[in-house]
Amino acid sequence: MIGQYQHSIDAKGRLFIPAKFREELGETFYVTIGLDGCLSVYSDTKWASLIEKVEALPLSKARSMRTLFANAAKCEPDAQGRILIPAKLREYAKLEKEVIITGASRCVELWNPERWAPIESEGLDPENLAAAMEELGF
Repeated sequence: MIGQYQHSIDAKGRLFIPAKFREELGETFYVTIGLDGCLSVYSDTKWASLIEKVEALPLSKARSMRTLFANAAKCEPDAQGRILIPAKLREYAKLEKEVIITGASRCVELWNPERWAPIESEGLDPENLAAAMEELGF
């Protein structure tokens, strides 16, 4: 999943998910806590794959995934393409008004613009970009 969009979250906690992402995510998807203070949105298929991987882990390692599952929400977009993001997840990611919606390869991420700005800036730094490309073999 690729691309970046900005939309507002309404007073009821609903967020419009761009059609491009809805097509890739499918009719049902999962929102949970993500890295660096964002929310991660997974398709039904990717979520099932994540569950399989966690279930294959020894219990001692699977425990570390508790909060990921405890804070997950199953979402189905309404007729306007909006999903309801639970208050606890909005608080975790500090989503108040504007939300940056980014493609992150295997999932979509939902960001508070103030949290996203330094991450995007760091990623756009020519030296950091060159190092990342080199690490990937480009």
